[in-house]
Amino acid sequence: MSQIDIGIDEGDRKQISEGLSRLLADTYTLYLKTHNFHWNVTGPMFQTLHSMFMVQYTELWNAVDEVAERIRSLGFKAPGSYTDFAKLTSIIDASGNPAAMEMVKDLVKGHEIVAKTAREIFPAAEKGSDEATLDLLTQRIRIHEKTAWMLRSLTEA
Repeated sequence: MSQIDIGIDEGDRKQISEGLSRLLADTYTLYLKTHNFHWNVTGPMFQTLHSMFMVQYTELWNAVDEVAERIRSLGFKAPGSYTDFAKLTSIIDASGNPAAMEMVKDLVKGHEIVAKTAREIFPAAEKGSDEATLDLLTQRIRIHEKTAWMLRSLTEA
């Protein structure tokens, strides 16, 4: 690959890319979990949750591309296999077929985890004066916190 001269030191770009790789793995794993729940949700709130999960997995799918492209813009390869994602993610895979409200609670945790992962990258992006990554992280945190709040609201009496 040719020399990259975008005003961010190579060591900083590497550290930022490593953090973004963890964010990509978390986002992809949460996407897959949300899509699984969309397919398998049942019960009295089926239509509401089925539709809500579709909106959420679509947003996550688009986010995966944004995060991966940022890694590539920084000059590094984006992880893209289940093996890579399994090593990097903080999201615990869903097992079995949980009840609808357990799905909701599981997704709340997932969105909170992804927001925390995004926050962990801030120091490296700030050190490297990487405003593009800082902007991406801010957007991702806002979306994950809002989604967690909306899902959490479904579980309150």
